[in-house]
Amino acid sequence: MLRNAASLLKIFWAKVSTMTKTVKVQLVKGLIGTRDTHRATVRGLGLRRVNSVSELKDTPSVRGMINKVSYLVKVVS
Repeated sequence: MLRNAASLLKIFWAKVSTMTKTVKVQLVKGLIGTRDTHRATVRGLGLRRVNSVSELKDTPSVRGMINKVSYLVKVVS
């Protein structure tokens, strides 16, 4: 019984994790001439080059990072 409940819980969390919202972010401007903190933020978003796209979980911390470097990135639908 306990083993069956554990497997059901595992299946439940797998479904919940796939239903979480995500946001795609694209780097649209280069990083030359920007602040070091903004460069670090872009790297934290998983972006390396111009036109690179990263898909992240839609959390308040990620939204804050996007707002910080909003002049460098755009949110892709």
